[in-house]
Amino acid sequence: MTRYEKKTDAIAALTPEQYHVTQESGTERPGTGEYLDNKEAGIYVDIVSGEPLFASADKYESGCGWPSFTKPIEPAHVAELRDDSLGMTRVEVRSSHGDSHLGHVFPDGPQDRGGLRYCINSASLRFIPKDEMEAEGYGAYVDQVERAQ
Repeated sequence: MTRYEKKTDAIAALTPEQYHVTQESGTERPGTGEYLDNKEAGIYVDIVSGEPLFASADKYESGCGWPSFTKPIEPAHVAELRDDSLGMTRVEVRSSHGDSHLGHVFPDGPQDRGGLRYCINSASLRFIPKDEMEAEGYGAYVDQVERAQ
């Protein structure tokens, strides 16, 4: 199976909300996302491509209504694009390989952790718990999760 066929299959398996968020640049309602209050150790990957995006060690409570992270686990996996929708200029973040809409990044994060807030839709993510990371092929990232312990 080619990479394109895998992506097509993954898109076909999305729920209506996941499809709306990732493929139509939608946004889930604030306070409703599956991972908003998740405090478990692990990583968050793109729901379409599986590429690693964020570590639990970089997740924090921002009060914005969506999961917030201070930085990506792999900067090359998160593309930043100018977004002029809604009558304002923002920076949209998309997964590099899956081209999934993830959310936006803002310069109002914790100053002691870089000052950025990656405001991400839960519907664009799949969470891999720390104890399953090795088996799912994400063992190289366990050390980045463990620093939060």
